[in-house]
Amino acid sequence: MMTKPQVVAHLAMKAGIQKKAAATVMEELATLATKETKSGGQFVVPGIGKAVKANRKARVGRNPQTGEAINIPAKTVVKFRLAKAFKDAVVPPKKK
Repeated sequence: MMTKPQVVAHLAMKAGIQKKAAATVMEELATLATKETKSGGQFVVPGIGKAVKANRKARVGRNPQTGEAINIPAKTVVKFRLAKAFKDAVVPPKKK
């Protein structure tokens, strides 16, 4: 697994820019993704996927230790949906 400094170094080398500029681009992308997902409900990273804000309904769950029913309140979550091209490149589809 690559660490953030390794990703920054790789991007800087591939783009022919300084590491500081590559780090700034990564941080700005993260900030933009957060802002757009929070306000608009989704943010697309072309070729990789999109972050989508979704609402979960309230539901009844079980305490695994006691088996007692507990109420789980409704909440908003962020899901990341992978692009089909990215998913197929990482895990090729099964042949029928």
